[in-house]
Amino acid sequence: MTADPRRARVAVAALFFVNGAGMANLVPRMPAIKADLDLSNTALGTAIAAGPVGALVAGLAAGVLVERYGSRLAATASGVLLALVVPLVGLAPAWGLLAGAFLLMGGLDAVMDVAMNAHGLRVQRRYGRSIINGLHALWSIGAVAGGVTGSVMAGLGVPVEAHLLGAGAVLALAVLATLPHLLPGRDEPVPGVDAAQAVGAGASPGPGVQAPPAAGRAAGARRAALPALVVLGLLAALAGLVEDAGATWGTLYLTGLGAAPAVAGLGFVALQTAMTTGRLLADRVVTRYGERAVARAGTLLATAGMGLTLGVAEPVPAIVGFACAGLGVATLFPAAYHAADVMPGLPPGHGLAVVSWVARAGFLLAPPLVGSLADATSLRAALLVVPVATLTILALSGAFAPRSAPAAPATAPRAP
Repeated sequence: MTADPRRARVAVAALFFVNGAGMANLVPRMPAIKADLDLSNTALGTAIAAGPVGALVAGLAAGVLVERYGSRLAATASGVLLALVVPLVGLAPAWGLLAGAFLLMGGLDAVMDVAMNAHGLRVQRRYGRSIINGLHALWSIGAVAGGVTGSVMAGLGVPVEAHLLGAGAVLALAVLATLPHLLPGRDEPVPGVDAAQAVGAGASPGPGVQAPPAAGRAAGARRAALPALVVLGLLAALAGLVEDAGATWGTLYLTGLGAAPAVAGLGFVALQTAMTTGRLLADRVVTRYGERAVARAGTLLATAGMGLTLGVAEPVPAIVGFACAGLGVATLFPAAYHAADVMPGLPPGHGLAVVSWVARAGFLLAPPLVGSLADATSLRAALLVVPVATLTILALSGAFAPRSAPAAPATAPRAP
């Protein structure tokens, strides 16, 4: 077993890549799955919706699993199981089993999401500087790679079952290959915020004051942290709403502006490309200026970008605006996870689980909210919720960590 943080960083980056690639392999195969099972659009959509339901059901258990077994084992076990469940979608012979496969995928994805982020932040503490944004960039790159793989397999006429069985096997082996290189043992408490030392907001009891029992301190810390964790989850959900503006509505919006089919999809491409690029470059900036300052600058950029998209009814400015929005919110989700990870008094993984759960609940609400507003008014008017969301993030950005002196790494790795 190695405790080399450089090798652990590569291994946890591989987990992020696999997580992004797994379900992305399915996206280009959905038309074939729909046709094979003779499903209506409503039936297919309902089956897919079982995934978020599974994520909400299993999401809060992720913190317990990380605390009990450590993020290393929780991430790899859920990653292998997730990879093995992916083929079940292609093998499902009926709607009920298809929905069940998506339910399992959603639950396993929620556990892996929390566990791999917990381990990534554990490795980050070994480095003494930010690396979490780069890990999230690897997730985005994995999603693109998975989507391209699925598209190539569909274009070559490879049967859905054979494609997904092969993809699942490769991804499961990739997850297993990371196990020897991840940091061994259970997750250590974050330095300075150990539940055994925290009282209330982290202050030590005064002379002659007996500290409450450890279990009572931990329970009190969890209750005190819950409002802050809900705010962090809301911030992540609002960042997801901005991303959903490009993913769900970008093509429709550009089509309404008269963009050709080859151009209409570029709003989503521009947003995702800018977000991935921002995450690849963000860690040095975050280390220097702090997550709070970067989040505030980013939300101003995203607000200006969506102002351009909605204010100038032309395809090219709209695409540029989507790109600015993606770049502006690139660091928000990693920042929310980091702030939850260092919340005083919480066991490893618990804060991340709450933030992830609240964010996923928000992801469920965003598309129907914009859709309902669009039906009542217009899509252009409905997308005004996006600058409202970015301004709300700006108002709540004090929840993110300010710039602070970097922690001394346990070992001093050279930057890869």
